[in-house]
Amino acid sequence: MSPLLILACVGAYFAMLLIISYFTSRNADNESYFNGNHQSPWYLVAFGLIADSLSGVTYISVPGAVGPGKFSYMQLVFGYFFGYMVISYILLPIYYNLRLTSIYSYLRSRFGQTSQRTGSFFFLISRLFGAAARLYLAAIVMQTFLFDQLGIPFWLSVTLLIFLMLTYTYKGGIKTLVYTDSFQAVFLLLGVILTIAFIMQAMDMNFGEMVVAVKNSPYSQTFFWDIKEGNYFWKQFLGGMFIAIAMTGLDQNMMQKSMSCPTLKDAQKNINYFSVVIILVNLLFVGLGALLYLYAEQISFVLPAKTDELYPVMAFQHLGTMAGLVFIIGLSAATFSSADSVLTTLTTAFYIDFLKKDDQPGTELSTKKTRYIIHFIFSVLLLLSILGIKALNNQAVIDLVFLIAGYTYGPLLGLFFTGILTKIQLRDKWVPVVAALAPLVGHTLKTILYLPALEAMAAEGKINLYNRWMLYVGRWISETSGLSLTYKVGTELILIIGIITALGLWMISTKKH
Repeated sequence: MSPLLILACVGAYFAMLLIISYFTSRNADNESYFNGNHQSPWYLVAFGLIADSLSGVTYISVPGAVGPGKFSYMQLVFGYFFGYMVISYILLPIYYNLRLTSIYSYLRSRFGQTSQRTGSFFFLISRLFGAAARLYLAAIVMQTFLFDQLGIPFWLSVTLLIFLMLTYTYKGGIKTLVYTDSFQAVFLLLGVILTIAFIMQAMDMNFGEMVVAVKNSPYSQTFFWDIKEGNYFWKQFLGGMFIAIAMTGLDQNMMQKSMSCPTLKDAQKNINYFSVVIILVNLLFVGLGALLYLYAEQISFVLPAKTDELYPVMAFQHLGTMAGLVFIIGLSAATFSSADSVLTTLTTAFYIDFLKKDDQPGTELSTKKTRYIIHFIFSVLLLLSILGIKALNNQAVIDLVFLIAGYTYGPLLGLFFTGILTKIQLRDKWVPVVAALAPLVGHTLKTILYLPALEAMAAEGKINLYNRWMLYVGRWISETSGLSLTYKVGTELILIIGIITALGLWMISTKKH
């Protein structure tokens, strides 16, 4: 496939984003940037959340993961639904009643300024590192199939991509993102639907035959009931529920758009409809994954070592030119819809939670100048983070970045629900200590609970000092208590860290109930 053709399509895609930005950011003020003047149509916000909740990593990984994991991912998605109900009927009313711009201002009203900044800091770290890792993985795919063919180095291609994101987000903020996210959701869904159509054509199937083939395939198994495994239904379901609460309801990036709706009722409509649509969208992704594997079997295709490579390789090398173009546009939509809004919401959180500008409002001009500077600084930090990951060029580093990003939501869960469900007051200055220790304790617990992994590392001579100590502790617990430490902690880890955080907060409380 001609790289110039791909570049032309990607260029046209970004040109559309810039056009949307131009019309939506005209006469935009600071209120437009932070909350869309509270005039965002709820249905556009709901549709845009589809793209915002699915990163480029999801776009590539979920179909590929169907091979080893079958449809087990849907157990997580079913849990999302109930998590979104908690957001709709518990969290959103709190945010609207307090008229919040940064959701972490709730922590200040409940516990104090240090708690507010702690919550915001965890969000900043999570979103900056998470966005960097996701953008890096998606940019590597684009680099391989596009920019390398044009002789453009990685640093320049990533700089260009971030510059484009900066261009269409810095002025209109949320007001623009509500529309660009909806636009990108269209192309994300088209990418999946058209790829399914290409595979159906290649396999000479109609829609009904495709549904039967997927249903009868070994990949369609959805529910798993072995409690010791990471894909056990209740682990996945509860994990999905609390992931949705923490990574949507306690995440400034996801909530800022919802709070731009005119009323609480509109915001709740947005979340309620989104909670149903996202199940159907994820069903499309796992269905695509099953089809990719079935088609690979039909053509005797040797599966790549990494499941993440299956979708891009099949799209570019086995499904034709149009499939490759559709894939790259879908990947662009999934990647940049989840990354572009990060710049706006990081700016909002820092502006309000650390500079306390909601307490000391400036003029329209001074506020705009300040947020332009912060927006630009976060763009540079995002670029440097991606280039740092590339320089280290180590899969373990990428895993660590995702680990850090994922572990930061547990403390937010503990902080918010301690505030909502109890009446305790905290020694505010000790909150950062509890929030920092909780993920470490959670990770240690996760490591010890599955002793076979540590034993295997020791047998292979591939065990570091930390895991060696965990092995000693695990053996001692197993021998003294008689417990069999063979429990694999899965997606429920976020809940475990949230509970550990809540216990730690209780220990530093000044008034216990």
